[in-house]
Amino acid sequence: MSLHNRGVRQDVRELGALLGDVLKEQTSTGAFETVESLRQAAIAYRDGEISSRDELRTTIEGLSPDEEGDVARAFTTYFELINLAEERERVRAVREGSQEGTLDDSLDKTISTLADDGADSETVEGILNDVLIEPTFTAHPTEARRSTVKAKLRSIADHLKTLDEHNLTDHEADDVWQDITAEVTSLWQTRQVRQRQPEPQDEARNVQWYLENTLFDVVGEVYSEFEDVIADEYPDIDVPKLFEFRSWAGSDRDGNPFVTVDVTDETLETQRDIVLDRYKTQLKRLSAVLSQDGNRYATTGAFQASLEADMERFPSVSEVAKERYPEEPYRQKFGLMRERLARVGDVRPGGYEDEEELLADLETVDASLRSYGGVDIADAFIEPLIRQVDTFGFSLASLDLRDHRIQHTKAVDEALANEGIDYRDLDEEARAELLTEAILQDEPLIDMESPGDLTEESQKVLDRFVALGDWQTEYGTEAIDTYCISMAEEPSHVLEVLFLADQVDVVSLPDHVGLDIVPLLETEYALNGADRIMGTLFENEAYGQALKARNDTQEILLGYSDSNKENGFMAANWDLYKNQRRLAEITADYDITMRLFHGRGGSISRGGGPMNRALLALPNETVTGQVKFTEQGEAIAEKYGTPRIAERNLEQMLDAQIRARNNALQEPVEQVPDEWTAAMNTMAAAAREEYRDLLETDGFVSYFEQATPITVIENLNLGSRPASRSEERSVEDLRAIPWVFSWTQSRCILPGWFSLAAGIDAYLDDGGDLDTLVEMYEEWPFFRTTFDRATIALARTDLEIADEYAALADSELREEFQPRLEAEYEQAVDYMLEITGRNSLLRRDWLEESLERRNPYVDPLNLLQTHLLSQTHLTDAEERTLRLTVNGIAAGMKNTG
Repeated sequence: MSLHNRGVRQDVRELGALLGDVLKEQTSTGAFETVESLRQAAIAYRDGEISSRDELRTTIEGLSPDEEGDVARAFTTYFELINLAEERERVRAVREGSQEGTLDDSLDKTISTLADDGADSETVEGILNDVLIEPTFTAHPTEARRSTVKAKLRSIADHLKTLDEHNLTDHEADDVWQDITAEVTSLWQTRQVRQRQPEPQDEARNVQWYLENTLFDVVGEVYSEFEDVIADEYPDIDVPKLFEFRSWAGSDRDGNPFVTVDVTDETLETQRDIVLDRYKTQLKRLSAVLSQDGNRYATTGAFQASLEADMERFPSVSEVAKERYPEEPYRQKFGLMRERLARVGDVRPGGYEDEEELLADLETVDASLRSYGGVDIADAFIEPLIRQVDTFGFSLASLDLRDHRIQHTKAVDEALANEGIDYRDLDEEARAELLTEAILQDEPLIDMESPGDLTEESQKVLDRFVALGDWQTEYGTEAIDTYCISMAEEPSHVLEVLFLADQVDVVSLPDHVGLDIVPLLETEYALNGADRIMGTLFENEAYGQALKARNDTQEILLGYSDSNKENGFMAANWDLYKNQRRLAEITADYDITMRLFHGRGGSISRGGGPMNRALLALPNETVTGQVKFTEQGEAIAEKYGTPRIAERNLEQMLDAQIRARNNALQEPVEQVPDEWTAAMNTMAAAAREEYRDLLETDGFVSYFEQATPITVIENLNLGSRPASRSEERSVEDLRAIPWVFSWTQSRCILPGWFSLAAGIDAYLDDGGDLDTLVEMYEEWPFFRTTFDRATIALARTDLEIADEYAALADSELREEFQPRLEAEYEQAVDYMLEITGRNSLLRRDWLEESLERRNPYVDPLNLLQTHLLSQTHLTDAEERTLRLTVNGIAAGMKNTG
């Protein structure tokens, strides 16, 4: 029996035809014909039927402002719809692979392999107890798409699912298509570009949507399927907690002055309300299911005691429950549990103190059902809810606070100055000594609520720490228990946060530490100084006590984005790999458990790519089982927007982490031949030098501004943070997201491959050989994953389109930089094909097919964008169209930054 009624080509064809009909109806036949002529000319050029893009250029240059807007909207809407068609194809592949047992990275194969290799229950149970996967949703960037547009697209996706997975009569199918037509028409009539900059609350709501509407339901299914897999080989193993979700939305202050104490407070309250409402809904559903007759089916003594305790707690509510559900004890219990949930955070007494109390009630119900003929009911209805409560708690997703280390240093300096202490002029050793003594003494050193005269920025830092104590009291420590320090480069940067937390009793050594303090190591100086930073902290008396109170676990955040922007793709990846191994050595020397937090972005250059492959490519010594990583921007929608794809992503992550942890136990220190390490050292050093030389060449920043749409992107209202850290015009000051986004728009995805060839050249000139690189690719997961990611960036690059953008730059700048970029690109492509042994850059057929399908449709948007960028003055309509082309190209490339 076929699981599906349709295929991707049919979806693409019919959605494209529908869009054409809507275009004619909403504009004119002439507008439709213009779009068609552009589409056909772009395809003809790509197919080699015509020799130039002159026809495309001529048509675009002759468009009126209104016609330009129609063209931009048509191609942008096309990509939005085609993305839905490809998403549906991914769902088909997952469902069919699951049915046929052919999915790669499947949990059943991994567990079977462990069993076949002789792993006993104790070993597998140990691996599972080590594993904890923590996807962390960030606020930056929000997608180029508006949430209104996303809602319409999600509705269309749901209709496509109905057509694909349901057996419909012709009349029913016509009704579905009528709804799709209405949604596409509404989409056409809806503004695509944001008129205002998103606020932090908007970003928090965006993250909360995926948590509430997809992940909350999916988690229980992942556990249920995994428990079935485990039971086949290891029936005596109880599956522990494996997932926990976290968020930066509404709490990340790094460079974002709009994230205030009030914003974080609102985020915490909203998330608690969301998750409690979901629990209440689930309990109401359970009340409809668990209608057992108490006269026929007994309950355990523990359940009866729990029910009686609730009845004593809420006499009036219990009378209503007994009257409504006579002799139906489970229904009575669920009604009283809903009352306890309704009183969480309420002035009325009797609410659950924390999720542990709710879990205890659910486990009592579960045990009672299993004792008296309700095993299937417990498995189907109670176990999934237990998993949901265990995963989401009362906070939905725990928040991480984050700020730049400069803000903490400045706040500590000013607050201590008011106490007559000169902190600013102290050297690093003296600062660490002062902070340590202050933390260890019983009395606070500063009055955090009345610290004296401070600048506005420093007052905000102190207010945040005061609020942190209140938040942990109100919402529970687990709701907001991590503090990340951006650009941490010295031990004092970590001790400053410990000191401020100590002053408000979030830390009270040696017994209570309510915070994991997480340095973000992202600069070359910080990464290469890991021994100095972490070793000093581990030997520090105050910090040592803090670690002990946190189970001797140290979380360390690695920055992929800024390290790439600073050093280039190859050097950054090698620095990260080496320093992960070094951090593993340091933590092992001090008997500290390390939890790496990978600050990955959505794009290739910022650490993006399949997370399961990334987890398997980590050095064995770093795989302690616990792993944390950021999920950003459009990657969140792609991975978690659809339940089946979200479930598949979680399964792949879990599969990879189980395999990686097992590998680490089998081979605690990854054996990398010295020859390979030497090769990478040579390549990375030369690649860094070439990359830095490019960035530091006079005129490069001007070329970047002229040959990419960076000035448009900076004003696009993508996220609540400013695009730059200051008013300076430099690559260093620019945030990584607009840096990558701009190059992606121009189809010259330099951050993902530039200086790769220069590094290989240096290695070969130093006596190396390609055979060694081929061997490294075939046998070393780190090297293979790094190069595979680079090939994707190379494949998405289109030098002909990039030349259109280069033509916008001053001639001397163009002649200085464009040939250099093209030569590096072409050499990199040649090397990658030789090393990978492939005939084309892409390893996956579906990705190659996707690019071939998309490229002809992106071309007109690129040419329209360059045409508009070349104008010295744009009307308001043309400005709107220019911004819309950015959205359209982002949809076509399926990537922003």
